[in-house]
Amino acid sequence: MQNNNKKGGLSRLGDFLAGKGFYIVLFLCVAAIGVSGYFLLADSMQPTQTVARPTQVVVTLPPTAPLPTVTPAPTATPAPTPTPMPTPTATPAPTPTPTPAPTPVPTPAALVFTWPVKGAVLSGHSVETLAYDETMGDWRTHAGVDIAATLGTQVVAAAKGTVIDVSFDELMGSTVTIEHTGGLESKYCNLAAKPTVAVGDEVETGSVIGAVGDTAAMEGAKPSHLHFELSKNSETVDPLEYLPELL
Repeated sequence: MQNNNKKGGLSRLGDFLAGKGFYIVLFLCVAAIGVSGYFLLADSMQPTQTVARPTQVVVTLPPTAPLPTVTPAPTATPAPTPTPMPTPTATPAPTPTPTPAPTPVPTPAALVFTWPVKGAVLSGHSVETLAYDETMGDWRTHAGVDIAATLGTQVVAAAKGTVIDVSFDELMGSTVTIEHTGGLESKYCNLAAKPTVAVGDEVETGSVIGAVGDTAAMEGAKPSHLHFELSKNSETVDPLEYLPELL
């Protein structure tokens, strides 16, 4: 039933198109021509614009010349600003220190010599020539002088000085040694057993230091006497060169 309805509708549409279709197509064509004419007319009324093409200009550049080397001008070095010299400060002259006058060194008084005892010289000073010794019975040197004097005769210091030794020698007996200025020393031998001075005593020329004795075993064969020696800087010297002449 439905198929029959569909077929009837299609038949009617076909008939319509067959009768009216020619006019529809004609209308559509006319409409299309009208629209096209409108647009053509509109375009013709527009002012014609001429678009100029840009002209291409080719410029050939000459070969690039090397740029000249420009030596920069030397920069002037500014002259150094002179440093002002400091103003010298005047140094005050030093006050001269007075030089103290040198303390005068007292000149030692010249030694005054005297004979320790007064008498004849029994044996003289002999260190370079041998002398005969009666007691020892041989030849030997003699460092001093033997001055004749009786037992107990006072013996005095030959010069001013200091007693530095009081001793007993087995050969030369009781002995006193005095130190003088100038490197001199005097020695008194064959004294009595007990001298009258001690070590450290200060003596003057002529001060009593003892008495003549007989204590020198080495000189026992000689008459009573004093054995007296003198040395300078530890070297024996002849006492007669220092003693005054006997009157």
